[in-house]
Amino acid sequence: MRIRRLTRDAMLAGVALIIFLVELQLPPLTPIPGIKLGLANIITVYAVFALGGADTAGILACRLLLGTIFSGNFSALMYSAAGGLVCLLAQLLLRRVLARRQIWAASVVGAAAHNTGQIAVAIAVTQTPGLLAYLPALIAAGMAAGLFTGLCAQALVRRADILNGRKSPPEEKS
Repeated sequence: MRIRRLTRDAMLAGVALIIFLVELQLPPLTPIPGIKLGLANIITVYAVFALGGADTAGILACRLLLGTIFSGNFSALMYSAAGGLVCLLAQLLLRRVLARRQIWAASVVGAAAHNTGQIAVAIAVTQTPGLLAYLPALIAAGMAAGLFTGLCAQALVRRADILNGRKSPPEEKS
């Protein structure tokens, strides 16, 4: 059973890494630096709700480390790690109170938490409190992206439930 779990987590980390690397090749969505869809987070949100905290933390850590190595952007690791950790903690807390049809909400809150963690690290590193002015734009864009990735993750969880023989509640049937 351990090998099956490790294989599943490695596959999900690989899928998230591929999505991350493909997204790096896309042109920026806005002239504001740092704003992106974060499509690899579909896998993270899915893992939070389908697998739990330990598996998701491993998948996230693997994606962050390998993404840093493959992209060559080593300075981004501390920002990504801080944002990812705060996001993961927020989503794990919300997992306890949200129904499976509300996964998208955890993703939206997680996106805002991610941006807050990144700005906190940026302020600590640069000693520039003025970066806080950038936070509202980041949070607004992050929440929009979080809604999209959350809806995708919710659909993925629902599909996995069906494939695994678990029936979806009536509210979730499409």
